[in-house]
Amino acid sequence: MGDRYHCFADLAKSEIEGRHYRIHVQDLESPILFLAPHGGFIEPATLEIARDLSGARFSFYGFEALEKRARGASLHITSKNFDEPRALALLNSAQIAVTIHGRKDKDDETSVWIGGLHESLRDRMTRLLTQGGVEAKVVTDGHPLCGRDPNNICNRARQGAGVQIEMPARSRQRYMRDASFQRNFVTALHCALDHEIKLAL
Repeated sequence: MGDRYHCFADLAKSEIEGRHYRIHVQDLESPILFLAPHGGFIEPATLEIARDLSGARFSFYGFEALEKRARGASLHITSKNFDEPRALALLNSAQIAVTIHGRKDKDDETSVWIGGLHESLRDRMTRLLTQGGVEAKVVTDGHPLCGRDPNNICNRARQGAGVQIEMPARSRQRYMRDASFQRNFVTALHCALDHEIKLAL
C-alpha cells in the first residue's frame, strides 16, 4: 500500500501541526545531522533514538506523528520524497545526514541494517556496532532499504552522501529499556562520526 501523501505540501493541506504532527528541531550548526522523518506513531522510538544520538553535539530533526493510524492513512512520506522545509534547511547547512528508521522484524528481528551512499561511514558504523555487541549488517544496491537513491533524505546534506539506519522493532524496544545496549549503540556511532569528522570535515 502506498503513502497517502506524496510530499509535505500535500500533507500540510490536510493535517494540523500540533494536533496531528509535531516537528522537532535542534540546530547546533554542526557538520552532522541526525533525522527521524517517521517518528511518533509511524515508526515508534525512532525519534527518541535520533534525539539521543544527537545529544548536545549534533543537530537533530524529528517529524512526530501524534495519532496511531492504519498504514494507508498514516503521515508516512517515503524518504526520497520527504521535503519538509525545516528538514531541508538543516540539510542545507549540514555536511552529513544520518537517518534513523524503524522496520518490521520479519525474518531478521535482531540486525540493524545500515545503508546510504556514504560507504566508508556506513561500513565503519557497521563494524563498530558489531564490535560493541549490536548486530548490524550493510545493505547495498538491490536491497529495498539500502538508502542509495540520491534523493533519499539521508543523502541530501552537503556532501550528497549519508547513512540510513533501519532498526527492527525488537532492536528499538531493547534500545529503550536496556541501558547497556543503548550506551554501546551511541558510543559506536559517535566513534564512527568522530573518525569521519577528523578525516574529512
